[in-house]
Parts: sequence; structure tokens; C-alpha cells
Amino acid sequence: MDRRSFIKKAGVAGVGGAASAVLAAPALAQSNPKINWRLASSFPKSLDTIYGGAEVLSKYVSEATDGNFQIQVFAAGEIVPGLQAADAASAGTVEAAHTVSYYYWGKDPVWALGAAVPFALNARGMNAWQYHGGGIDLFNEFLATQGLVGYPGGNTGVQMGGWFRKEIKTVDDLKGLKMRIGGFAGKVVEKLGVVPQQIAGGDIYPALEKGTIDAAEWTTPYDDEKLGFVKVAPYYYYPGFWEGGPTVHALFNKAAFEGLPKAYQSLLRTACQATDADMLQKYDWLNPPAIKRLVAAGAKLSPFSQEILSACFDAANEVYAEMEASNPTFKKIWDSIKAFRGEYYLNLQIAEYNYDTFMMLQQRANKL
Repeated sequence: MDRRSFIKKAGVAGVGGAASAVLAAPALAQSNPKINWRLASSFPKSLDTIYGGAEVLSKYVSEATDGNFQIQVFAAGEIVPGLQAADAASAGTVEAAHTVSYYYWGKDPVWALGAAVPFALNARGMNAWQYHGGGIDLFNEFLATQGLVGYPGGNTGVQMGGWFRKEIKTVDDLKGLKMRIGGFAGKVVEKLGVVPQQIAGGDIYPALEKGTIDAAEWTTPYDDEKLGFVKVAPYYYYPGFWEGGPTVHALFNKAAFEGLPKAYQSLLRTACQATDADMLQKYDWLNPPAIKRLVAAGAKLSPFSQEILSACFDAANEVYAEMEASNPTFKKIWDSIKAFRGEYYLNLQIAEYNYDTFMMLQQRANKL
């Protein structure tokens, strides 16, 4: 092949390659369109771990799309109050919400099942049921009736039992107690004489300080420390039996979600799962030093008595029976959780329980 013929053919090939590169850009733009969403969080910015979950989600989505898909995060109160985040997403005021679905149990108790209910599953169990036991699909069947699509977007792990202005030793000590408690756990403890209050995170401290409420639960030692509860209610109880593994959800307006390219829908599901894992990992890392600091600051750390736990367990089962009899959707989802719960705790007491118990004994013996 002579030189001029070679150059001519190479030139044509080069131009063709360049043309292909030029033509690829519009195709890429079509598959990754520029989209800007707003997300309403139920949490204040000061709670960097739980509020931060929405920022982590936004970061993952932006990075994966070269900035084409942006989700702007707004803290509680910036667009709507924290306890109205899901309503805003449902109405299309915003495209997304980052919230805990049990906040909305008053509209329908089914909302609580997507997050946590008393004496259900811990965080690992909840994730197993959500991702592999059909939990996500079951909850989305319900969310579709609310104009929403939802995916797990965080978990705190088992929570603390809350801060009390006085000691709580027996069931009788609960009678007349005004307590901020999330979800329909309030309906359970109400059977034992507690007067439940639903108060957003940022409003709990002043209510405790003024004596408007006698006790409050929030999440874990790390967040509780940030909110300063130890200064106004020194008795710190555990465990938060109503939140063994509460799922924080990313909720999307159904029409907005379904209007996304399939690749963006898939990305949101993946980013939510990554955010879900990230939040639990952060809490596991941050809670150990936080509980030490709280005790040093004067927190009187105590477990709930077996009498109180047993009474609450029985009360919870009464509530579930009432819900099952009156709400077919609740029964369908709760039956699924219950079926897995029995198998899960049967397995958990074998290797996991024995390993963890042995290691805890070594820690108490100062061998770790």
C-alpha cells in the first residue's frame, strides 16, 4: 500500500472515530439527563449521622451521574416541619423525603411496619427481611396507595430506652408518665398508663427542660449526647424495645420516580442500599465513645426491669391482635415479619449469641 493511500484511509478512519466520539455525547446526555430534585428531611442538621444519611445519598447519586442528577437536601423546618416530610413528597411539594415511616402511623398503622415496631427485629434482621424476605415489595405495595415509592436509607441499630426525670423501677412507675415516644410504640406503653407524646427531635430538649414531658426517647448515645438530654433527665434506660432495628426510609414521589430513566431508578435503589449500610456503620463506630462520655457527664445508666419488659411485650401483642383484626394490610405485612422473626432469633442464639456473649465476658474481665 502506497503512502498516500494509507494516509487517505487512515484519515477517513480518524474522522469516523472523531464523529463517533462527537455523536456519543448527545446519546450520553439523553441517558443521563440533568435532573434537580429537592429532598425534605425529618431531621435537624445538628444530627449529622441521621440527617447526614440524606446528604450521603445525594453525594452518591451526584457522583455516579457526573453531577447530572442532583438532590438538594433540606433540613426539618426549611421547607416543611420534620414530621410532614413524607406528606410533602406524596403531594409533590418535593420529590423526595428522608424520614422514619412510623412518624405517620396515626394515618395508618401500616406506616410503622416499614420502620420498626415493638419487639420485632433488630437491624440485621430487619435488613434481611427487607432485602431478601420481600419486605421492600410489601411496603411499596402500601406506599403506592400514598403516591410514594420507598427504599431503606439508613438504620440506627437497636436504640436506647430513653431519658427519664425520675427512676423507673416497676410498671406502676409508668402510670401517668408523659413521654415523647415515636411510632405506635406509644399505643403500646399507653396500655400501661404512659401518656405518649409525638414531638420532633429538635423540640424534645425544651419540653424536657420545662417539665412539659417527664421522659423522652430519641435514638442512640451519639445523637442523645448531641441533644443534651443528660442535663435535664439523668436516668438513662435501655433497651429501646420498640426500636430493635428501625429503618430510615428514602421516600420518592411515585410519579417523579417513575418518570426517571430506568438507569436513574436503578441508581437510586443502589444508592439507598449503600446509604442504609453506611448509617448503621457510623452509629456502630460513634456510639461506644459517646456512651462513655454520657456516663462521665452524669447519666445514670440502667436496664428496664424484666417486669417492665414482660408487661410491655404482652401489651404489644394485644395491640397487634387489635391491628390484625381491623387492618388486612397490617396483618399481611406483620404476618411476614412474625414468620421470619421466629426463625431469625432461633438462629441468632446459636453462633452469634454465644460468640458475642463470650467476647462481652472477656471485656468485663478487662482482657480486651
